[in-house]
Order: sequence, then C-alpha cells, then structure tokens
Amino acid sequence: MAMTAEQKAEIVKTYQHQAGDTGSSEVQVALLTARINDLTPHFKANTKDHHSRRGLLKMVSRRRRLLDYLKRTNADSYRSLIASLGLRK
Repeated sequence: MAMTAEQKAEIVKTYQHQAGDTGSSEVQVALLTARINDLTPHFKANTKDHHSRRGLLKMVSRRRRLLDYLKRTNADSYRSLIASLGLRK
C-alpha cells in the first residue's frame, strides 16, 4: 500500500529541522526508509517481481548515498538518525 499524505506529513514533522523543511537529508532518509519498509512484504509474497525489485534497489542506493553524505557532514545527526530509524543492528 502506498504511503498516505498523513503518514508522509507525520514523518516530515518528526524529522524536520524547522517548519517547512522537506528537503533535508534526515527527512529524505526517513521517507525512503518508510517506503522501503512498506515494500518489503510485497517482495516476500512476490519473489519473481524483478521489475519492482529494481526500483527498491534504487531507493536503497539513494538512501545509502544520503546517509554517506550525512555521516560526512554531520556525524552526530547521522548517529541519532540511524538509531531512531533502527537501520543498524
């Protein structure tokens, strides 16, 4: 199921720096993580859906690049973000 506008607004509100901030790395990573987590059950049920899997891999790569940038520029924010999203085990 696609992410609703209310869910997206809630994620943006949680991770934004100031009002109207939708483009910061933290917000983008949080939105990508929500989309990736939403798609995971689809791939468990549809193992042969390789076309959609390519889109998932592109999202994972984009999230990885954003996290690398965030780690390089603001390590404290990076650590708090991965802790709140539960990205590292």
